[in-house]
Amino acid sequence: MSRPGFPFSTRFRVRYSEIDGQKIVFNSRYLEYADVGLTEFWRWADLARLGPIWMEAEFNVVRAQVEYKRPFRFDDLVEVFVRVERLGNSSMTMRADLCHAETGELHAEVEMISVHLDLETRRPQPIPETVRAALLAIGG
Repeated sequence: MSRPGFPFSTRFRVRYSEIDGQKIVFNSRYLEYADVGLTEFWRWADLARLGPIWMEAEFNVVRAQVEYKRPFRFDDLVEVFVRVERLGNSSMTMRADLCHAETGELHAEVEMISVHLDLETRRPQPIPETVRAALLAIGG
């Protein structure tokens, strides 16, 4: 399945251990699902080819927001669509739409803002131009 504006998606099933007493996916799991999508997105984007400028970059999440639309249930097939939503001077906003892979219905929207840090000072620093160009080239 595809979703306009999202260059990447990955799928997985809801496991029994992820549901709560109401037999729906526990709310904290939606951030974990977004993280699975982001991990696979970075693997797909292959920014490691940029070398140390990417591999030594440090992005820390400073804000995460989940907008719940409808619950997932045990054994649902989840499809996570991921894109770079915005690039700032030192920040990056990622968006993950969590959809039911068989119906296409949107179950949650997750937005995560990360800041590029200098590891010694722990202060924000500009995203290097090489990295910025690669992120923009991914599209979305």
